[in-house]
Amino acid sequence: MRALLSAGGIALFISLFATPAFIWAFKKLQWGQFIRDDGPQSHHTKRGTPTMGGIVILAAATIGYFLGKFINSETPSASALLVLFMMLGLGLVGFVDDYLKVRNQRSLGLGGWAKIAGQGLVAVVFAFLAMQFPDENGLTPASTAISLFRDLPIDLFIWGSVIGMGLFVLWVYLLVASASNGVNIADGLDGLASGSAIFATLAYVIIGFWQFNQSCQTVVENIASCYSVRDPLDLAVVASAIVGACIGFLWWNTSPAQIFMGDTGSLGLGGGLAALAIVSRTELLLVLIGGLFVIVTGSVVIQRLVFKITKRRTGVGKRVFLMSPLHHHFELKGWAEITIVVRFWIIAALCVVAGVGLFYVEWNYGI
Repeated sequence: MRALLSAGGIALFISLFATPAFIWAFKKLQWGQFIRDDGPQSHHTKRGTPTMGGIVILAAATIGYFLGKFINSETPSASALLVLFMMLGLGLVGFVDDYLKVRNQRSLGLGGWAKIAGQGLVAVVFAFLAMQFPDENGLTPASTAISLFRDLPIDLFIWGSVIGMGLFVLWVYLLVASASNGVNIADGLDGLASGSAIFATLAYVIIGFWQFNQSCQTVVENIASCYSVRDPLDLAVVASAIVGACIGFLWWNTSPAQIFMGDTGSLGLGGGLAALAIVSRTELLLVLIGGLFVIVTGSVVIQRLVFKITKRRTGVGKRVFLMSPLHHHFELKGWAEITIVVRFWIIAALCVVAGVGLFYVEWNYGI
């Protein structure tokens, strides 16, 4: 418990007080945001705002975690280290993307396939490592059993170890790509992605702490009400460090933002969320916990599908939204940016409450 508070507090302190130094440094380096011409016109006033602020978030979370463990004389766990690996690995992919943007002064950094390859490489290494390092009970950080309902597990290894491992790697990649791209798409307004990430990651502080405190027992006859998770308390600690880092950064990222997290932060945070879901055995629950990211990503998918289908049928593409992602649609409808952000934060918080509530019901009553 002390490590959990220490990690979060240290990460918050570092992020809050180190961010101004990074703002100054990024201005000197001219690492400013490039604004797309096809985006909302109001965003052109943000041109040149320092970007790559995700460096602060990732560094603060990592340092906060390790210092929190050191102060309390605790050894970092394999599960938490894997979460940090995923977060930092995807953060590196995002950094390369951001750097190419500021160097070339354009909105396109890494090409689509290059970004997919980067995400895929990190996901494959993570998937392999997550099946190693069993503890004294034989538990590895991740499991090949996918389950929506506790009593109906789907073990990918049912098709054999080789095919099963291949399917597991594919499953991990889908989670990683979906979560990281979801946070990336939501990062379009001041404080939207960082605030929403706070709510989503906080859910894993609660889930990890709950899993640590509750012993496995059968609450309903013939229904196993819980499952074994390796290092649940340490997952809460690393999630706490990420939350603290995001809160400190949000102080400077809220409207009007003095710094943006960039792809460095959005891909890193999305990867961290995916890793937390995988190692806490709550992969499918991430759809609800990260509900806001699902909504904004869904708006992009719907917009593109409808446009392509109608253009193929009639020759003229139709749009469902004035602009996607969804937050830009409301901007063009005349909503103030801060209004959109706060209302989307409320949606993000409600999704997290629903997700944690479902977790509680499933854990105790085996729905």
